[in-house]
Amino acid sequence: MAYEKTSPRHPDKMCDCIAGALVDMAYKKDPNPRIAVEVLLGHGKCHIISETSVTLNIEEIKTAVHRIVGHAVEVDYLEVPQDVHLSQNQNGKIRCGDNGIFKGVPVTKEQKQLTQIAKAIYDAYPYDGKYLLDKDRLIICHSNVDSNEIKKVFKHAEVNPIGDWTGSEEVDAGVTNRKLGSDMADSVTGGGLHGKDLSKADVSVNIYAFLKAQKTRKVVSLSCAIGDEFVDGIPYKEIVEIARNYIDSLGGFEAFAEWGLVRAK
Repeated sequence: MAYEKTSPRHPDKMCDCIAGALVDMAYKKDPNPRIAVEVLLGHGKCHIISETSVTLNIEEIKTAVHRIVGHAVEVDYLEVPQDVHLSQNQNGKIRCGDNGIFKGVPVTKEQKQLTQIAKAIYDAYPYDGKYLLDKDRLIICHSNVDSNEIKKVFKHAEVNPIGDWTGSEEVDAGVTNRKLGSDMADSVTGGGLHGKDLSKADVSVNIYAFLKAQKTRKVVSLSCAIGDEFVDGIPYKEIVEIARNYIDSLGGFEAFAEWGLVRAK
């Protein structure tokens, strides 16, 4: 089965990283914040909407955006409080923060292989890139690099089929959570993986289902409703802590967003 991986400098992945950086900021202010962030990036502008229980510093946000994008872009930031009815869901107990369906699937040898290839190329050339592996066919599209340099290492790959190019947000606009296939492989989510706090099932149940699938080597199918106190037969607060430990092990939500759930070891 074919699989595509995307580098952290792809416009969509930069949006995921920006959203993750804001969630990291929220967790520095509150051990259990409520936050959901959407990012649209392209052609010199970065638009951000944040629904949050904590106030974020606009200068810190601009610094993070410029660090992730690699140069100055105009930041348009709108911050609003989370809906009062939805926020009451978490009063007193840790409950499921959203409705959703989630399927964790064991990662295949080919998916691991492509992720390792993508990481190796990105480590050498930290620019916008997309990579596809379909049986024996390896396609590498990586910007700001001489194709012949990549062909020296990956001799049988199709490299930049339409020629060398300059990528990033000046070529293509990006939005949050558009590269979930790259992040999750065959796993399935009813929502977005990035830009949200751990109370959201989109984050915690996705991580839990994925990790369980890797451990059991079986497909894990779960569903939940907003307000559920148990998912998969265990307290939702335990699922949140499993997800928290996983995010912490990677270095935070921004680091998680760089490669998603399917990572190079």
